[in-house]
Amino acid sequence: MAQIVNEQPAAPGRRAGGRRAPQRPAAASPRRGDGKLAWLLITPAVAGFLVFFAYPTVRGVYYSFTSFHILTAPKWVGLANWREMFGDSVFWHSLLVTVYFVGLSVVAGVLLSLITAVVLHRLTRSTVIRGLVILPFLISGVVAALVWQWMLDPQLGIVSQLLEKVTGVHLLFFSDSHWAVPSLAAVSVWKSMGYNAVLIFAGLQTIPPTVYEAGRLDGASEFQMFRRLTVPLLRPILVMVVILTVIGSFQVFDIVSVTTQGGPANASNVLQMYIYEKGFGELDFGYASTMSLALFVLLIAITFTQMRLARANETDLN
Repeated sequence: MAQIVNEQPAAPGRRAGGRRAPQRPAAASPRRGDGKLAWLLITPAVAGFLVFFAYPTVRGVYYSFTSFHILTAPKWVGLANWREMFGDSVFWHSLLVTVYFVGLSVVAGVLLSLITAVVLHRLTRSTVIRGLVILPFLISGVVAALVWQWMLDPQLGIVSQLLEKVTGVHLLFFSDSHWAVPSLAAVSVWKSMGYNAVLIFAGLQTIPPTVYEAGRLDGASEFQMFRRLTVPLLRPILVMVVILTVIGSFQVFDIVSVTTQGGPANASNVLQMYIYEKGFGELDFGYASTMSLALFVLLIAITFTQMRLARANETDLN
């Protein structure tokens, strides 16, 4: 008869044959108090968001449907402010001026930032030069506007004097209705170009050098590699830079307020200036809130449209 052997199950933690099985490290369990500590750390940020962003936004939406002057209580008027806005010729003129300013700022700003970033990436890695490039972004908008107003002054400005000596042309940069918006756009581009260039430079760091090596082996020139390799691979970064530039340009106020005050003859009266004039000049906060809400909706629509058309969440590196 065959001997029957009763096999007993191995003890926990041991393999058959008496050898001990290796122990797997237990999953780290969250320590007690981590959740309370996390809430304690984010409470100031959440409180600041609720007090300074969420609450004013909700109140602004409410005021857009009211007739509200600072000395009287808000009175519900429904869509009266919206009907007034759609029939306001000054509002549409200010919107067109803003779109013109945004177009100049975005096209010139993104192109110059891209060229600057490529030069920094291909020719130099100096942190000092990067710091000098981003320096204008760190300057207050009011200070930058005052400095450029003095430099472009038609009588005493150094830029105006040099331009007149070299070309013989005397330009009234901020006082001419044809040059006011381009001059404002130039100041805005100068101030934001360094920050955008650093963002694009960071995107260039993610492109593998082997991509350019393969392009050189195929006989591609520097311009061809820039057009067919660099720009397509930088699409997500470029889309982000364009969106940030569009939003910032639509919200321009300090440069215009310091230099032109919306003149001459409303030639540079951007939408933010008109909103400020209605709200703090005429104390019509209901109508000013309506225009602010319309600008907010417009920026959301533009942002989502840009992200959809440019496929901002896709990259050619995959």
